Amino acid sequence: MLSRRAVIVQLPVAALAGGRIARAFAADKSVTIGISLPLTGADADDATLIKDGAMLGVDDAKDGVGGYKINVTVLDDGTATAGQYDPAQAATNARKMVSDQSVVAAIGPQMSGSGKAMSPILSEGDLATITPSSTNPDITNPAMAGQFRPAGKAIYFRTVTTDAYQGPNMANYFAKVLKVKKVYVLDDSGAYGVGMANAFAAQAKVAGITVLGHDQLDPKEADYTTALTKIKALNPDAMYYGGVALAGVKLVKQSYDILPKIIKGGGDGMYSSSVLKGAGFPAVEGWYATIAAPYVFDHPDVIAWGKRFQAKYGRAPSGYAVTAYDGVLVIFDAIKRVAASGKPVTRDAVRDAIQTAHVKTLQGEVSFDQNGDIQNRIVSVFRCEKNDKYPIDDTLHQFKYLGVAPQTV
Repeated sequence: MLSRRAVIVQLPVAALAGGRIARAFAADKSVTIGISLPLTGADADDATLIKDGAMLGVDDAKDGVGGYKINVTVLDDGTATAGQYDPAQAATNARKMVSDQSVVAAIGPQMSGSGKAMSPILSEGDLATITPSSTNPDITNPAMAGQFRPAGKAIYFRTVTTDAYQGPNMANYFAKVLKVKKVYVLDDSGAYGVGMANAFAAQAKVAGITVLGHDQLDPKEADYTTALTKIKALNPDAMYYGGVALAGVKLVKQSYDILPKIIKGGGDGMYSSSVLKGAGFPAVEGWYATIAAPYVFDHPDVIAWGKRFQAKYGRAPSGYAVTAYDGVLVIFDAIKRVAASGKPVTRDAVRDAIQTAHVKTLQGEVSFDQNGDIQNRIVSVFRCEKNDKYPIDDTLHQFKYLGVAPQTV
């Protein structure tokens, strides 16, 4: 893992692959890809898996892309002060990438709170980023373009769908599959958590579920007993949490003691190596979670890719390691198409090429609408079931895939 402080690392692709760059090759054309993720704090394990997925894609391009050598800048948007992702640090990272004219595209961020801080800066700098996991719909909502893309063009692209589908589709799953009648909703007060919880609660009501209440948790508080005791008194069938690991780990542990028998679920913030390791079994057993992408680990190509990932990094990939890899494929496809056209590979040209992408990836063809959202809107559902054959923090094997969440018609 990288330093627990914010860092910038310039890494040529061949060096990442274990080779050395000849002076003659270094003098040739080159571009830089930025990566900004919370490598410090509560979600560092999951962020590292995402980084590793992206870097595996970079390693595959060790001979260059479209005649260009690929360099990588890795930045940490987590801080010890925040204990997780830090929007202020994410904004600083965005400025660093924009100020480096060699950076033509980026991967990240992981979290929507970081995305909201970065988007206006990236827009003004005309620098496209592809997020493999950030799902808050506000950032790509055309009604909010003045706030998040003031320069006009879409610059925030996703290889996952948004919480406009993830939250409501899981509400449908609670209603149609789990037969939940009464639910209590919690969030962690972050941009992602609030948006996810609100979207879930709104559709839960439409689907016939009684929403007994909705509270926010302070991620830095240690004790959620008061909130959980209140929920217990209301006798819900289920509890839904929108948020990430900093509050999520404590919620899992404490709800196991206070609400051991009700259905518990969350979004992709709970499909988490950090939650598995931090909360542990038996507390996390039975929790439902989603990812905002198709489940692809039963496909032969992805099985082979997963073995390569395991061999290189010593652990199994996550679903969002896949979408990070796919994001790199999209960026490299854009660079190739711009280079083949005879135009200079600038960030503006790469952005335009990403906008028109139709790229075969591990999850299938990736293409985007005019706002940068992926056309595929599948939400996958999982249940945490302990598998003693694998490490406790192995999301691939500790979360059992259950199927696709029902879409709202």
